[in-house]
Amino acid sequence: MSEFPNLSRRGFLTRTAAVGGMLTVPGLLAACSKTDGGDGKGSKLEQLKKQGYVKVAYANEAPYGFEEGGQLKGEAPTLHREIFKALGVDELRPTFSEWDGLIPGLQAGKYDVISAGMAIIPERCRKALFSEPEFVSPTAMMVKKGNPKKLTDLASAKAAGAAIGVMSGAVEKGYVTAAGISESGIRTLQKPQDGADAVAQGRIDAFVLTGISLRWLARTNPKVEVTESFVPVVDGVKQYSPGGAVFRKGGEELRDAFNEQLKKITSDPGRYVRLVGEYGFGKDTIPPADLKTADLCKG
Repeated sequence: MSEFPNLSRRGFLTRTAAVGGMLTVPGLLAACSKTDGGDGKGSKLEQLKKQGYVKVAYANEAPYGFEEGGQLKGEAPTLHREIFKALGVDELRPTFSEWDGLIPGLQAGKYDVISAGMAIIPERCRKALFSEPEFVSPTAMMVKKGNPKKLTDLASAKAAGAAIGVMSGAVEKGYVTAAGISESGIRTLQKPQDGADAVAQGRIDAFVLTGISLRWLARTNPKVEVTESFVPVVDGVKQYSPGGAVFRKGGEELRDAFNEQLKKITSDPGRYVRLVGEYGFGKDTIPPADLKTADLCKG
């Protein structure tokens, strides 16, 4: 049994939404199939190997999966590119989607894999297949430079009567509520930069998200800083925020092959850091070996 049962993770609850446009990136080509095998054409992996490309979706959220200079970058695409090359599929083709449209688009066959660092939570597990965790990321708070209210965690935010910002549909909303902060003290933002702007302008006292995301965001927002990461607790359970790749239901064979290669990376800290260290991931974000998606999906 895992040491980490019932963990909630970074990310957003899916709601039906249209999938956005496709990013054209030189050298990244791809595929689309509404079924994963069982159509007389062999397994999904064999289909991808034959065509030489796989279609992935991202939500343009740095540092997980984002476009920069006409290239798809970030933790998830970098790991996934490495894994699919090892599986004999040399190229990725990225499609942009608003976050709420990622899983609906996957279900509709618009792409084969979600490469967005998506949190592994039971609600999503009922709709799609997750890989084993690619990373864990504790929570942090973005505050105005100097941290005028001396916030360190959600308990200190509650004690200070701080106005807290969270992303729309994010699991962090549950963390904030579990800490006893009332609805009147919570503001909902649509994207990370909105949170940074609200902190810088004094409209909220803190913006709550994963430490990885906030540290990346702070690089281009000089009026803010990020607290040390902490682990929220909900109903007595620590929330470590694991994320992973997402596949369509019925794609177990492809998911399992992916997991086999992923394990080779997460069990080699040096290789893991070489691949995704530039995006703020390190040895401290490597998932523990006994942190399993099957347990996370049980909730």
